[in-house]
Amino acid sequence: MDLTVILTFRCNSKCQMCYIWQNPTDPRQEVSLETLAKLPGGFDNLNVSGGEPTLRKDLAQVVDILYPKARIMEISSNGLNPHRLLPIIKKYPDIKVRFSLEGDEITNNTIRGEKNGYARKVAGLKMLQEAGGRDLGFAFVIQDENVDQLVAVYEKARAMGVELATSTLHNAWQFYKNDNYFYDRLRVARKVEGLVTAQLKSGKPKNWFRAYLNLGLIEKILGHDRLIRCTAGKDFAFIDPWSDVWACNVRSDLPMGNLARQSWDEIVASDTTRATLGKVHDCDQNCWMVTTARTAMRSNVIPQAPKLGPLAWVLYNKAKVSLGGKVDFDRYIDYGDIRQSPQVARSSFLGARMKANWAPDRSTTDQRYPLRSFFNR
Repeated sequence: MDLTVILTFRCNSKCQMCYIWQNPTDPRQEVSLETLAKLPGGFDNLNVSGGEPTLRKDLAQVVDILYPKARIMEISSNGLNPHRLLPIIKKYPDIKVRFSLEGDEITNNTIRGEKNGYARKVAGLKMLQEAGGRDLGFAFVIQDENVDQLVAVYEKARAMGVELATSTLHNAWQFYKNDNYFYDRLRVARKVEGLVTAQLKSGKPKNWFRAYLNLGLIEKILGHDRLIRCTAGKDFAFIDPWSDVWACNVRSDLPMGNLARQSWDEIVASDTTRATLGKVHDCDQNCWMVTTARTAMRSNVIPQAPKLGPLAWVLYNKAKVSLGGKVDFDRYIDYGDIRQSPQVARSSFLGARMKANWAPDRSTTDQRYPLRSFFNR
């Protein structure tokens, strides 16, 4: 099972596709070290996320607690405070670190509302490389404003000797945003084909399977059904800053329990979790992110191996590209079926002075997550 621990909703970026920075948590209410220590071992991928996790002053202690509990530990960061990760990487060089990077200097800084963000991320990742980090990379959110730079960012990551993870616009309680829609679904989807092809040409098997993941992102961008059914609550879960455990970070009606008040075993075996798993089975959201896609692609027999469907697609298209052929995207994707969605403008907050919404009372789920409905098709 994969687990994402969202340590905080505090964030020092001002992203146009995520308003978590406008809704920060009170540090005194955020999930404690004692609560995290209750987690069992045996997780496959354990991602420490936010908000911005480096804003937790006790991040090093969090890592000390969680590192032994997973096969792979990951820290998802905006990359603006790389110095706070330096002692962690020196101690645990195999920890996976991804810095958010949305394009070239102007594009990244505009989308993420970060003054000098691009330069700080690139320099910071190089610093972690020099410190011995072995699994470093960037994370790119595909959207209309940056899709033209997608392949260039992939090539930059390769030149630096680091990885590139991809996701795309979606709506979720974690983002306090339910109006992230593409302006031109077809144009964005077609641009992703270039990344799929480039990854299949790579000599790294990891990139070949990322190509399949990005095939799923094309389907998601067009509004189509997922390539593989979601397994939220069974193969992955989220812990929010208030210690609540959720099947996913999209629907606020999929609770599993609260780690501060219950043990992990009690949460997994609870009636609440059973009811949630039933809702997941009937969910019609098209959430194809790294967390949801990676687990869906895994074999039910050998968790470290892919399912036969993704494996067959990868082997066939890798061979085809290696022999000078092209991926026949129209064979796999119905580009004539483009789902309609609202047109909602996104605005840059670079240089904007805005006060965060420090709500005095966020003791209930409804107060924490006031956006009830989400559209991810």
